[in-house]
Amino acid sequence: MADTMQFDLVSPERKLASVQAREVRIPGAEGDLTAMPGHSALITTLRPGILTVVGPEGTAEYAVTGGFAEISAEGVSVLAERGVPKAELTAAIHAEMMAEAKKVVDVAHPSVADAAVKMLSDMEALGAHINA
Repeated sequence: MADTMQFDLVSPERKLASVQAREVRIPGAEGDLTAMPGHSALITTLRPGILTVVGPEGTAEYAVTGGFAEISAEGVSVLAERGVPKAELTAAIHAEMMAEAKKVVDVAHPSVADAAVKMLSDMEALGAHINA
């Protein structure tokens, strides 16, 4: 088994990463998970949180607000609704993210209201990672 796998992270605005990784820690909607080379195939949705990539060159962290991760034995591809390197997460960017999340909660159908409130809570927790 190889000790690295391909990792790609893209958002609508830009390609954030395309590197070799030893592990990828993913904030999954159903709970956090770590993907490593040889992982079983899986597609999962993301919740707002910090995605961590550990590779031969070091560790990189990204703030993501949602999206999907496709995991296979050979790699991980993440399509983020919005993503920024953790070092670029400012109070202003977080405030924009919070405003968008609050709008979603305000218009959420009762059948998905609990999920919308959970997403808002996860978005609020993401604020603890703001680069001061």
